[in-house]
Amino acid sequence: MPTSSQQVAIVRTERGLTISGTRITLYDVMDYLKAQYPPKFIQDAFDLTDEQIRTALAYIETHRPEVEAEYQEVLQAAAETQQYWEEKNRERFARIAATPPRSGYEAVRAKLQERREQRAASNDCFS
Repeated sequence: MPTSSQQVAIVRTERGLTISGTRITLYDVMDYLKAQYPPKFIQDAFDLTDEQIRTALAYIETHRPEVEAEYQEVLQAAAETQQYWEEKNRERFARIAATPPRSGYEAVRAKLQERREQRAASNDCFS
């Protein structure tokens, strides 16, 4: 975190628009804003100072069209990356799922199944 002699700013790094002195991008903050979390929650989630969250929110508000455009690019790139890895690993995951369970782990699998059923039953009680 910046010391009292350092001014908080928004800087462009290899990660994009970032809160100075942190690795937190404005796109991280935008995720929470889009989900309608209050500023105090966002501040606490990222362990930001009052000045850091104020600076980030003010920058986003002042430069809304540019930040929003970059945010959409980041979301698109993340979706493309996720799709790439899902496709790349689809065959591998199918092969793993088709592999018969190793012998000697029956008791462990039974215990896990029992816990899943207990958890499902307890979740049904709260529904």
